[in-house]
Amino acid sequence: MICFPNAKINLGLNIINKRSDGYHNIETVFLPIGLRDVLEVVHNCEGKQDYTWGNTGIVVDTPPENNICIKALRLMQQEVALSPIQIHLHKHIPFGAGLGGGSADAAFMLKLLNDFFELSLSNEKLKEMAVKLGADCSFFVDNMPAYATGIGEIMEPVTLNLEGYHLVLIVPDIHVSTPEAYSLVVPKKPDVCVKDSIKRPVEEWKDSIKNDFEISVFSKYPAIAELKQMLYDKGAVYASMSGSGSSVYGIFREEPELKMESGYMWQGAL
Repeated sequence: MICFPNAKINLGLNIINKRSDGYHNIETVFLPIGLRDVLEVVHNCEGKQDYTWGNTGIVVDTPPENNICIKALRLMQQEVALSPIQIHLHKHIPFGAGLGGGSADAAFMLKLLNDFFELSLSNEKLKEMAVKLGADCSFFVDNMPAYATGIGEIMEPVTLNLEGYHLVLIVPDIHVSTPEAYSLVVPKKPDVCVKDSIKRPVEEWKDSIKNDFEISVFSKYPAIAELKQMLYDKGAVYASMSGSGSSVYGIFREEPELKMESGYMWQGAL
């Protein structure tokens, strides 16, 4: 059985305050996009181990037991006994780019196991499990636009129609440390929450929807700021960094002609 875990982008990201546990309260809107990994599970009838692991595409250079897909498997095994399986992940979503690729793989692994073994677990149960793997993992269970608060784990659905718009996503060859990005941000409650701002026409988002990470990240990595400006220069009606970076995206009325000399670029309809 095969599934296709997809990436997400952040529409706005406000860092509200720092919590006593060291995390930060945020608000953002998660939007699923069409950039996808491929995750497959099949029976391993002759297997002596409970799973075998394979990886193609982008190399996942961590021991399998540390991989979030296997952590999802272990979490499911706490609920029900599972027969041996073969797992293969074709990794396409870049790591460390603010796109939620790992979280998507974890959530889709839970959903895939639920379907593959016909466990009939509800989406609410799957979301309860997913949040144990990461704050934004539960988003990928319903996989619909959502307004996220808390540390990203409290979500409510939002109505958002971007039909007809085109997305360009750029991931430069730059790694941004999430802990470092948080350490440089000055938390502040926004005047207008993102949930209200996205109700405005997309052409007005430039002046009303911000990513608080951009100030600190752009100051240290000006090349990322240049990519955002390039997207506007090419006709984007809205452009932003996703999450804590380093990916930058632009929303266009019409498909633009863009080329990248380095890094990674993906384009698709919204």
